[in-house]
Amino acid sequence: MRSYRLYQVDSFTRQKLLGNPVGVVANADGLSDAEMQQIAREMNDSETAFLLSPDDATHDVRVRFFTPQNEVPICGHATVAAHYVRAVEQKLGHVRVLQKTGAGILPVELIPDHGDYQVVMTQGTVTFGDVIAGESLSRLLSALRINPDDLAQNGPVQIVSTGHSKVMIGVRSQNRLHALQPDLEALRLLSESIGCNGYYVYTFQPDQPVPVHGRMFAPAIGIPEDPVTGNANGPLGAYLYRYGLIPVQNGEATFAAVQGEAIRRPGSMRVHVKGVGGIPLEVSINGEAVIAFSTTLTLEDAPAGSSAG
Repeated sequence: MRSYRLYQVDSFTRQKLLGNPVGVVANADGLSDAEMQQIAREMNDSETAFLLSPDDATHDVRVRFFTPQNEVPICGHATVAAHYVRAVEQKLGHVRVLQKTGAGILPVELIPDHGDYQVVMTQGTVTFGDVIAGESLSRLLSALRINPDDLAQNGPVQIVSTGHSKVMIGVRSQNRLHALQPDLEALRLLSESIGCNGYYVYTFQPDQPVPVHGRMFAPAIGIPEDPVTGNANGPLGAYLYRYGLIPVQNGEATFAAVQGEAIRRPGSMRVHVKGVGGIPLEVSINGEAVIAFSTTLTLEDAPAGSSAG
């Protein structure tokens, strides 16, 4: 029999049962790909993270991320949760860790904070994809059940990625944002056409202490709505930086974001962007976490010849 330390962690909050719930397997060595997928399906969180031993000297830990349906290269809230568990288990101090993910080898900083931790995750390469226009934009608006007049007019609807792409969709008001009841099947079908699975709908009010409020839908990968999404707010930071929508000092910009209010799981993070000449080059997010509960998962020995991640 094999035993695994299994956690349910709430990311981007220090209050249990809020923020974004994440499954974390702290000692995932020996699990097959199929078993990881089964555990993710059983946990039924938007993502479950699996901590694995490094496979060479270039990194300190490997992390794999699975939705209930499939593996994804990177996940912001699951990264925060996984490294929070690792810090708590190992009683780590202020350290910088290199994690190997499907989006490359990325640094994570753990900062002790009054007996707890802040987790700072540097995201992957910033890339700007297609602007969503024409028929695709019409399909998107129809799926979201909004009108062109509901869109913010200070930037295009565009695919942006820092390791896992999202469509950036600015809307004018929080009331409109929180009233959204999208056609999830239409969004899923649109994902097949545009090559992007996530839709981040947000409001941006730069004069407010928390300028960003958002909602993220990704039905194509089994996530009707994600409560709080690091890999949506990170790309949004790059987007706001590129289009000159946030104040920049010495090439850097920082803002706070809140997500999950509409589904009563609010959580928050800070987004930090570095760039040169108006071009965003590096994005990091800073978040908190809390362990909701933990248990031991016992499985029978893997059959001979199975693939162990």
